[in-house]
Amino acid sequence: MPITKKVRDLLVPLSEYAVTSPESTLAEAVPTLKRLYCEIEDGKCTEAGHRSILVIDDAGNLVGIIDFKCILRVLIPEIAGGLSAKLEALGVSIAFAQADVPDLDQARMSFRARVIKNAETKIKDIMLRIRGTIHADADLMDALKLLYQNKITVIPVYDGDKVIGVLRESDLFLTVAEILIEA
Repeated sequence: MPITKKVRDLLVPLSEYAVTSPESTLAEAVPTLKRLYCEIEDGKCTEAGHRSILVIDDAGNLVGIIDFKCILRVLIPEIAGGLSAKLEALGVSIAFAQADVPDLDQARMSFRARVIKNAETKIKDIMLRIRGTIHADADLMDALKLLYQNKITVIPVYDGDKVIGVLRESDLFLTVAEILIEA
């Protein structure tokens, strides 16, 4: 009889995952994610690693997460939606956001200029709330259900009250592939 794998068997340990603090800026957090995401082959970055960063406060508590979409959304607040206060915090007027007027200075900024302008955005201002966690000894089917019920791709994994890693959708996929190859 085969041994049943648990979340603990597939998780990526916290020590191997991208982590940042709520007070960090995009300029500080993004290079960490890039380093863990990229595997350099022939001078190019291949999609090999993590696609999100866990946000952990000074007390070691998981308080949020940022992912690629979250990071990129900062570059286009006038069309990404959200509260007017966030737009104003990024220097975008309500009239501009609603009118989508192409001749205003903000609209004419290049991609590079927007990246540089928004590099000092604090992680706490853009992080997403955690939409699900799981215990390390949980069954893989429970993890899969949690992923799909919450429409997420990463689940923080806890052992007691301490976050010890993450389980990614890709980890479950690779397990499915192994089962099918062995069958």
